[in-house]
Amino acid sequence: MAALRAACSRSLGLGACRPRPAACCSAAAMEPEARWLAGLRFDNRALRELPVETPPPGPEGAAPTPRAVPGACFVRVRPAPLLRPRVVALSEPALALLGLGAPPAEAEAEAAHFLSGNALLPGSEPAAHCYCGHQFGQFAGQLGDGAAMYLGEVCTEAGERWELQLKGAGPTPFSRQADGRKVLRSSIREFLCSEAMFHLGIPTTRAGSCITSESTVERDMFYDGNPKHEACAVILRMAPTFMRFGSFEIFKCADELTGRAGPSVGRNDLRVQMLNYVIGSFYPEVQAAHTDPVHRNAAFFREVTRRTAWLVAEWQCVGFCHGVLNTDNMSVVGLTIDYGPFGFLDRYDPQHVCNASDTAGYYAYSRQPEVCKWNLQKLAEALEPELPRELGQAVLAEEFDTEFQKHYLYKMRRKLGLVVTEREEDTSLVTTLLETMHLTGADFTNTFRELSSCPVEPESPCLPAFLAKLTAQCASLEELKLACQPRMDPRQLSVMLTLAQSNPQLVALLGGQASVTRELERMEQRARLEQLSPADLQASNSRHWADWVRVYRARLQQDAEGASDSAAWQAERLRTMQSSNPRYVLRNYMAQNAIEAAEKGDFSEVRRLLKLLEAPYGEGEAESADKEHRDSAKPPLWAAELCVSCSS
Repeated sequence: MAALRAACSRSLGLGACRPRPAACCSAAAMEPEARWLAGLRFDNRALRELPVETPPPGPEGAAPTPRAVPGACFVRVRPAPLLRPRVVALSEPALALLGLGAPPAEAEAEAAHFLSGNALLPGSEPAAHCYCGHQFGQFAGQLGDGAAMYLGEVCTEAGERWELQLKGAGPTPFSRQADGRKVLRSSIREFLCSEAMFHLGIPTTRAGSCITSESTVERDMFYDGNPKHEACAVILRMAPTFMRFGSFEIFKCADELTGRAGPSVGRNDLRVQMLNYVIGSFYPEVQAAHTDPVHRNAAFFREVTRRTAWLVAEWQCVGFCHGVLNTDNMSVVGLTIDYGPFGFLDRYDPQHVCNASDTAGYYAYSRQPEVCKWNLQKLAEALEPELPRELGQAVLAEEFDTEFQKHYLYKMRRKLGLVVTEREEDTSLVTTLLETMHLTGADFTNTFRELSSCPVEPESPCLPAFLAKLTAQCASLEELKLACQPRMDPRQLSVMLTLAQSNPQLVALLGGQASVTRELERMEQRARLEQLSPADLQASNSRHWADWVRVYRARLQQDAEGASDSAAWQAERLRTMQSSNPRYVLRNYMAQNAIEAAEKGDFSEVRRLLKLLEAPYGEGEAESADKEHRDSAKPPLWAAELCVSCSS
């Protein structure tokens, strides 16, 4: 992980910063004075080095109209004010990156005013970024920042540069038929998860603030024809850059399947300009090492491929599901970006889908590495001709699978406490562990955490108690039956089965085959469960875990034999496992509890979770024993019925 962080910080160009004196915006005379935020110094390099569209003529102050934006990377926009904004929470660790100290008591009103978009900080230049994307495998054409706005780039005394965004600040030319707003529930989820992922040690964008308001918008959360009014919210997002794979897809010609094209077809001069900007700004070592543009671009793509492989390996090792792994949601600097209907695994299920809108399971947990590799292929295609297609394909074939497997196995060895020796059979040990977790419905996070208490001694009297702790993390019969409930209406299933026999090509084209297969598997599993008693299930789980633990203990003993000091080995094993297996992750039910309280005006649970997730491995806890147990326990049964969709 240290190497991964070092590689990211080296290549993000954080030292190349030229602070400029803060410039007053045109509306400065009408805005309240910034005090706590007054020290932020903007140097908006992206707007200097990339083309910005001159907006078409229209009435002053009118809302932007949806339109194609050819030949530009940004469009100037203006945040739309919110009614009586107020702070839900501030992330002090994130804001400290901007050089901001702990906020004084009076800073909340200031933060609510400026970080909602109701007023602009001196030197900020709001703009929306133009990009395209492949969504669920299909090219969607122009997308762009429909709800996010670039504010500018803050340079710090430490020599770092952070791009600031307001997400949910109002409409842009890329909002299509939407309103450019985000609601409180989705904003709380993104705010908390951005910070949780950072403290887990996973490369991510950051979130500095979450602001709510009395403004409302109408949302149909479950797409069931029952919309309701929800409070508008805005989060401050931070990253070295929000450029993404889809940023380079604006040059794509008309797609063979969808007929859609990017807005800047034929503008290779702009592609070259973007490559020069991204590589020079965020991969300075690549820029310095190559004089030939093709070799430079290949080295850039190689580094993006490696970072993406490392990133998705990190996700898999903490059970994180992104939910919307479109090319427009993948960062060119290897960060987790755009938290929508994400989720962390509770009961381990490799086919888990965290996005209720993804009925075909396109972005299921187990498919994330495959999808990321496919998205990299689309990035390589978008860089052509500046990166010849054959060269891009060769780089991808050489790097992705190798880097993913290497980093994944490195992380898994640490999670299992194998700190001295590496053996080929470790891959099988990990595979059989996950199979056992799947067979028994074990809780992903808690099972890995419990493994640190595995007794290593051959005849340890602690073994039965350890096995009991593992089986306690397995799903109950009630949980498993709930997980196997039908998801499709019986009439719909009957129609799909008939269609699959008469016209399988059409079913495949509609993406329905996977849904039908999973529904049939659920029905079969439910029928088997009906024949089981709780005692039968407990006995079966105990047998499965006893078999795996036998192999695991033998492997631990081999690892211990490779150490010169057994006591030092044991201490290092425990330290490594406890720093690799989190006690706390942002489970959906935890976020839901915080959301429900916040929607009633109580932000204390959001703020408590924010602090808890700053120490996910349990370090430096100040919580009560009851709270500790609640936050690290298996989720309640009702959590399995939570539905998270893209409606935000």
